[in-house]
Amino acid sequence: MRTFRTVLEQRIWERRLTLEEFVHEAELHAREHREPGTLGLRHLQRLVAGRRSTGESLGQVKASTARLLESMLGAPVEELLSPPMERSPAVGVAGVPVDPGLVGAFEWLDDAAGWVPGSAAVNVGSGLKLADIGGLQAERARRGRVGRRQVADAVERYYGTHGTFGVCGPGLDVRTSVFTRPEWLDLGLPLDADNKRLALVQRAGVTPALDEECAEAAVQRLVVAAALGVRFANLPLYRLVEIDVSARGIGGTLDVRSFVEYALTMDLLEAELADSVTSGSGALNPLRDKYLPNMGAVLDVAGRVCAGGVLSLVAIARPADPFRGVADYALIVQTRSDQVVNAGGKLAVIPKGFHQPLTDPRAEVRIGATLRRELEEELFGRSDVDATAGAVRAVSPMHRERWSEPLRWLEDEPGRMRMECTGFGLNLVSGNYEFATLVVIEDEEFWPRFGGQLEANWEASGLTLYSSLDGELITDLVQQEAWSNEGLFALLQGLRRLREIGGLRVSLPNFELSGL
Repeated sequence: MRTFRTVLEQRIWERRLTLEEFVHEAELHAREHREPGTLGLRHLQRLVAGRRSTGESLGQVKASTARLLESMLGAPVEELLSPPMERSPAVGVAGVPVDPGLVGAFEWLDDAAGWVPGSAAVNVGSGLKLADIGGLQAERARRGRVGRRQVADAVERYYGTHGTFGVCGPGLDVRTSVFTRPEWLDLGLPLDADNKRLALVQRAGVTPALDEECAEAAVQRLVVAAALGVRFANLPLYRLVEIDVSARGIGGTLDVRSFVEYALTMDLLEAELADSVTSGSGALNPLRDKYLPNMGAVLDVAGRVCAGGVLSLVAIARPADPFRGVADYALIVQTRSDQVVNAGGKLAVIPKGFHQPLTDPRAEVRIGATLRRELEEELFGRSDVDATAGAVRAVSPMHRERWSEPLRWLEDEPGRMRMECTGFGLNLVSGNYEFATLVVIEDEEFWPRFGGQLEANWEASGLTLYSSLDGELITDLVQQEAWSNEGLFALLQGLRRLREIGGLRVSLPNFELSGL
């Protein structure tokens, strides 16, 4: 029996590829999926061996290379580079291997649908045997082509509301699917102390009862996740119970539920809405009719699974440069990877993450705690705070002694970094709550020190930089249809705030609120 040194070596052998052929396949995959990572033959030889030629440990793999391998093989790079016997084996479902991360979803679905234990696993396995991978990829691409304006118009028609966030300007009229109110906007609340009023409450979680149609939709979601290598982990997730947001501060209560409950109920509405738009029939929304049928249900956050996100426009002060010009802020925009659970392939600010705890649910309920963790994970290279890659083993993963060098430098002196909440809204696509935030790195020494180290993780397929002085390009940017609605909400709120505080580093259009 053949012995493999790493899971990566085993996966390549299972594809019946030589190392040279796999390198060629990686080049094609990177080009087709706009992945910046590269993979040479000698590098691959070291990776499949799990050690350098000198016998030393590989050390940390470059983030872009890790993303490329993860995108190709649908598994965390830590798993790919480990010996096969040390990784968690894929679970056999009706003879079809699936990722272990789905096991918790099978158990939850059996309970919610009232099925005999093991039924969900069998149903997903049967679906995988019949799955047309090419067809599923084409379906994902078709949904990804649905534009931001189409989504915003669809939810506005469905709910009959004109209270969604939008801006206007010279030759500009942009709307989103985020329901908000004037008192929820232009907050400018510092995230060092503003959200201490958010509190965790203990509520008994009751598994919802799914009817046949909802259960079948959940099964299909798991089939697609398994077939296309979407990362899926049953992690804790904050659920909003009540909210009180104004310029005075952020108040409210949250409890903890499972990511699976959200992913197999409310999160199904995004794909259903896209299908409704592409079919041309706005009436085909059976899941929305059950889970989020009217504005009363949208606003009744305690009566449903209301999960949330924290999104931030990051603006980094840059010194004058002989090639680029005078001092400005670098603004970072990401294109989301196809491996993410939602908004795959869409434009978004970075970081963009779920509001969820890692190890300390009561302390991590603060918005600032989530934002710092997402900065570490999505820009500063901390893979150990990514719970989707495996169990978090550190007792205090965000302890100061574990911070990355960029975050430690920023926190060493007051005034180097400003973190603010700029707005709050409820996204009518899936009913999520969205905290729009702004991170401004004010000390221009940061860019020459750490600018070259900033790199997105697997959640992004690419990054683009914009100058805060380039009003023309930014005006064009906000009008692009590829935006996720929540991402555009955070971008525009961040730009409006940066225009107020940015001084001579900023020359931005005046985006006026509209429709509220």
